[in-house]
Amino acid sequence: MTAEARARVITLGCRLNAYESEIMRGHLDAADRDDLIVINTCTVTAEAERQARQTIRREKRRHPAKRIVVTGCAAQIDPAAYAAMPEVDHVIGNAEKLEASTFLGLDTADPVRVADIMTVEETAPHLIRGFDGRVRAFVQIQQGCDHRCTFCIIPFARGPNRSVGLGALVEQVRALVAEGFREIVLTGVDICSYGADLAGRPRLGDAVRRLLHAAPELPRLRLSSLDPAAMDDTLFQLLADEPRLMPHLHLSLQAMDDMVLKRMKRRHSVADAAAVVARARRARPDVAIGADLIAGFPTETEAMHRNTLAAVNDLEIPLLHVFPYSERGDTPAARMPSIPVSNRKIRAVELRAAGASALERFLAGQIGREANVLVEKPGQGLTEHYVNARIIGAVPIGAIARCRVSAVENGALIVRPV
Repeated sequence: MTAEARARVITLGCRLNAYESEIMRGHLDAADRDDLIVINTCTVTAEAERQARQTIRREKRRHPAKRIVVTGCAAQIDPAAYAAMPEVDHVIGNAEKLEASTFLGLDTADPVRVADIMTVEETAPHLIRGFDGRVRAFVQIQQGCDHRCTFCIIPFARGPNRSVGLGALVEQVRALVAEGFREIVLTGVDICSYGADLAGRPRLGDAVRRLLHAAPELPRLRLSSLDPAAMDDTLFQLLADEPRLMPHLHLSLQAMDDMVLKRMKRRHSVADAAAVVARARRARPDVAIGADLIAGFPTETEAMHRNTLAAVNDLEIPLLHVFPYSERGDTPAARMPSIPVSNRKIRAVELRAAGASALERFLAGQIGREANVLVEKPGQGLTEHYVNARIIGAVPIGAIARCRVSAVENGALIVRPV
């Protein structure tokens, strides 16, 4: 089947969606469904849902003869809204999208097939062997979340925490390594809750250690977002001792003011988060810290915002992902006194500027040092610190090149192979 003839799967949102899109791509190819365009949506913000609707309309304009299938978290939360769009032919839920039978039965099935994700039983893990157009592979380690942060709708779209068994996890990672992937990223909704539902209750650190032992040929293992309230001792020990675990931790901080964190119903305090950063740097002094932050959470005063801003500067957090707060229906935060949207945007700009300054200092500190760059595109790659690099010299895509950093330009390192 040619690339043009294959069913098209468009991924919006998180790495977990990217992993699930590969499962769907396999089902669609097996069913020879080249008549479909599947749009895998995100619902984390109102902007994510706007992009989903925009994508649906764009794809129908570009491919009027194709049938549009909408799935993912936005479809799971509000299937009727997407079914009402004239461009949409089918809406399927987060459980249904992973089943091969769904795509075999679309012609005769009800146009909306969305089960209650909170009651769906988990099916057997899916084994995938590739990622369309990527040199890094994402692997689901768990699904869902048992916590109820007041701003978050995702548990209602993804259900409770369900972990992938260690055996299946090892099999998936080894299959991808055998296909030539040099970096695996462990992903999920709340990966620090890994193992709470498994026999023996292994922790995330146990899973990482097992994977590194079972796949000695894997050069790089990276972790997606981490809850600073639930990182286990083994994880920090591996950060110190295992060079194949990348020196890059992305923390789900959301705020750095204790009152805001309490109203968010987060499980960490400002002091807890600072202690995690300090412990990570003791374990691996060169570790790059990233963080998710929400700007303009309901009831956040200017002083509370300044506390978060000061923490970004004091803790030197160079890899920020900042969201202006976005109301999600049926969440407790949506009923709290809100901050004007204009103020949210201003605070987001200030946080991003602080992050950009921290990144500039971090990148300047890399000049003259060596970096391992995974080449993702001609002349472009990603360092072990999750920093973009521009490569002066010819290195094949998919290779990991040992390079020396000579300069910084437009937020990227300029590197030359050693």
